[in-house]
Amino acid sequence: MLRAGLTGGIASGKSAVAAMLRERGCRVLEADKMAHAVIEPGEPAYDDVVREFGKEILVADGRVDRSKLARIVFADRARLDRLNQIVHPRVAEALDEEFAEMVRARFEGVGVAEAALLVESDYYKRLDRLIVVWCRPEQQFERLTNSQSGRGMSRAEAERRIAAQMPAEQKRALADDQIDTSGTLDETRRQVDALVVHLKQLAAERAQVQGGSR
Repeated sequence: MLRAGLTGGIASGKSAVAAMLRERGCRVLEADKMAHAVIEPGEPAYDDVVREFGKEILVADGRVDRSKLARIVFADRARLDRLNQIVHPRVAEALDEEFAEMVRARFEGVGVAEAALLVESDYYKRLDRLIVVWCRPEQQFERLTNSQSGRGMSRAEAERRIAAQMPAEQKRALADDQIDTSGTLDETRRQVDALVVHLKQLAAERAQVQGGSR
């Protein structure tokens, strides 16, 4: 199996690219959904998050109000860093277990860990390749503030969200592969098609080498 990481800034098109990879036979693990899961009641990060941010972040049934938590952490970098310190190790454990399960199932294709903070958490160092999705900054801003996109953030909130993340240039400098989503959807699909062919070839070569060494 080839283990790849997929990351990109907010509103860069990462989720759309992940869907395309999945359609083309890659096994995609959604780390951001795992991050939501680990702060549910009874899950590994729940008690630490409530202890750190207070019961004010909870709704009536005891679950974390993620919108309220987001407003707190994106207004204070130190608190965002603290949340990441709590959540990231648990997400890394979940990703490790999912990859291990693929190995036990003898999966020999392409496994992809999709995560917004793949670089910031250093998890990308555990993987074989890093794919960075990017677009022009003004496009990110437009996508975040466009109500038709489902986000419809205020200008100030969009600026805070973008500023809270590592600049795309820094992530791109670490990338093995890049997908530019600043063009049309068809242009993005063509890039993903070419990437999947390349990744599957690498996975096949790896399987052949490992098979020959048994």
